[in-house]
Amino acid sequence: MKNYLKKTICLDFDSKEVQALIAEFKTNDIDEIEKAKGIYLKIRDEWRYNPYSISFDAEKYKASTIAQRDEGHCVDKAILLAACLRGLNIPSRLRFAKVTNHIAVEKLTERFGTNVLTPHGMVEVYLNQKWLKATPAFNKELCEMCNVKPLEFDGENDSMFQEYNGDGQQFMEYLEDYGHFDDVPLTFMRDNMMEHYPEVFNSNKVDYSF
Repeated sequence: MKNYLKKTICLDFDSKEVQALIAEFKTNDIDEIEKAKGIYLKIRDEWRYNPYSISFDAEKYKASTIAQRDEGHCVDKAILLAACLRGLNIPSRLRFAKVTNHIAVEKLTERFGTNVLTPHGMVEVYLNQKWLKATPAFNKELCEMCNVKPLEFDGENDSMFQEYNGDGQQFMEYLEDYGHFDDVPLTFMRDNMMEHYPEVFNSNKVDYSF
C-alpha cells in the first residue's frame, strides 16, 4: 500500500499548488470518505474538460502544473485527483482504459479521426478496505450541455461513466481496460496514443518531450 501513498515526480502532492487545493480537507472534523468525495467534486467541476490537447511534455503531467490551469482532459484530472488523495493520506492509483464517446463527437472525430478516446483516465481510491473507481473527467456544466447527469462519487461504489444521456441515447462505452498504475505511465501513454491516433502524430502537431 505504500506505493499508493508516496510522492512521485508527477504526483507531487507536497507542492504548494496541490497543498492549496487540499487545505480545506486537512481536518479531523471530516472522515476519509467525506474528504475523498469533497476533493472529487472540486476537481470534477473546477477544471473544465478539454480532450483536444495532446502533449508529451512531461512537465505538463505534474499535478502541480495541472493545478495552475483551469481545464484539462481526463488524464490530467485523474492525475490531479490522485495526487490530492495521496496528499490527504488516502491511497490512490491511476487506471486507464479505452472508451467510445457517442454524443457530441463531431469535433472529436475531426481532431482525432475517431470517436475512440484512449487512454481514458480515472482514479482508484482505497476506502473502507476496498478499491473504488472515481472518474472526475466531465465537469457539471459540460454534462448539462450534453443532457447527461454529472457523475457522482459516493465513497462506497464505483463511479466510472454515464452510459446514457437523459434521452436514453448511449453516451459512453468502455472498450478495453488497461489496468492500474501507481504513477503516471508516460511511455505507455505516448505509445498508446501514437498507435491509435497516427494521423495526429504524422501531422507534427505533438510535442515529443519524453
